[in-house]
Amino acid sequence: MADRLKPKSIPRPLVKTNQAFIVISVLLSWFTGAHWILALPLAAGISGLVFSYNPVIKLAGLFLRQERSSYLQEDWDQQQFNQSIAVVCLAGGLISYLAGWTIASTIFTAMVAIAATVALLGFCIGCFIHYQWKMYTYRRRQAASHK
Repeated sequence: MADRLKPKSIPRPLVKTNQAFIVISVLLSWFTGAHWILALPLAAGISGLVFSYNPVIKLAGLFLRQERSSYLQEDWDQQQFNQSIAVVCLAGGLISYLAGWTIASTIFTAMVAIAATVALLGFCIGCFIHYQWKMYTYRRRQAASHK
């Protein structure tokens, strides 16, 4: 019963592995010209969002040396929000490459690569955006309730 009351979370090493996979995939697609590589993190991200099953995170989980709960935990909902942003950027990048829109594809893939790299270094851009959005909606609700 206590498990149902605990908020869902993901061990930080698994989140970082997913971020690294995104960065490596983007870099490989840039340097090799094999833009289909972007379909790999895109498919993993979509699967994580739709089915709550990200194969990159599941595979990385096999290599954890300690109990999952012993690692620093990342909020599940926050990671879903971040993954949504990554999926939009990866899809935008892949579709743009397929359409021959070089500038758009570079912008989309650079955005996701930069965000994932910065997250690996310790600052989560998606978390910042999510927090700002939550504060904005909270202030709107407060203002509406005082009218």
